[in-house]
Amino acid sequence: MSAPTPRCFLCGGRALAPSNRHLSWPDGATRRFALACSFCGVLTDRAEGPDALEHLGAAMAAERFRLDRDAPYGLDIFTLRAAATRWRRGATPADAAQRAALAHPHADLAAEADLAYLDENCADPIAMGLMCRAAEWDAAREMLRLHLAMGATIVILVDGEGPAFTAEPGILVARRPMAGDFAAQRNALQDLSPAPWMLQLDTDETLEPAAAALLPALARLAEAGGAVSVGLPRRNLVDGRLADLFPDTQYRLNRREVRYAGRVHERPDRPWQRSLLALHGAIDHHLSRARVETRSRAYEAMAPGAGRLEEEDALLQPFCD
Repeated sequence: MSAPTPRCFLCGGRALAPSNRHLSWPDGATRRFALACSFCGVLTDRAEGPDALEHLGAAMAAERFRLDRDAPYGLDIFTLRAAATRWRRGATPADAAQRAALAHPHADLAAEADLAYLDENCADPIAMGLMCRAAEWDAAREMLRLHLAMGATIVILVDGEGPAFTAEPGILVARRPMAGDFAAQRNALQDLSPAPWMLQLDTDETLEPAAAALLPALARLAEAGGAVSVGLPRRNLVDGRLADLFPDTQYRLNRREVRYAGRVHERPDRPWQRSLLALHGAIDHHLSRARVETRSRAYEAMAPGAGRLEEEDALLQPFCD
């Protein structure tokens, strides 16, 4: 049995692969890298570990980031923007060349950007949306109550008919039959958003308030760079144990007009270049082993060829470095 692919030191994904990419500096210097992460885009010459992360963390403390050509990693501006969020910082392109590179990832220009802490008190409104069945109403309302206390508007889209629900301040409720099409249901939920951006969660997912507090600032950062979609890592907790399927990035914070595609395992239908990967926190996905053993086959029956049957093994494998 072959050894598993090493994890990326930055995003944690098993996505390091041989690369021919290089970076260039304004003085004409260039550097080639042996490996690239297909998830976050970071470049390196070997499977870097804690030392590289510590080096990058120290660089993120400055007011301006300039890629050290001898650093144990490489970053273009698109990857730097994602990397900075791990330290709760926003990266703004330093000049016109960097702005152009951000619009055309992954460019070969070594990253340079101004850094500032993301504002936990950003007043830009976002909505939080949830799809649920009628029987899950009480649990859904309680799950989102923490976010309601933080000022977010909550929108709950209920699948099918059921008893009437008591209206609550800040909670909007609508009904629509899902009819086996997750993307169509998510799109209907998007259309109900009273804010320009909406974060969608499922009833078996939670997001810590400290991570949720930065979502408005992340939406503002995304818009400034032309992005319409923000992804968050998802930690799959099977009977409370972290699964090896990580980061399992979910692009759930989207502009209201963004559409989802796919009857199952639905994703935002937009160019990946117009997305931002956030690394400051993670969605927690709470699953039972029994659920894992049935979900992929159920999805496969709903959409043949799209059930991701191969994910079951990774979900049942405990996380390891």
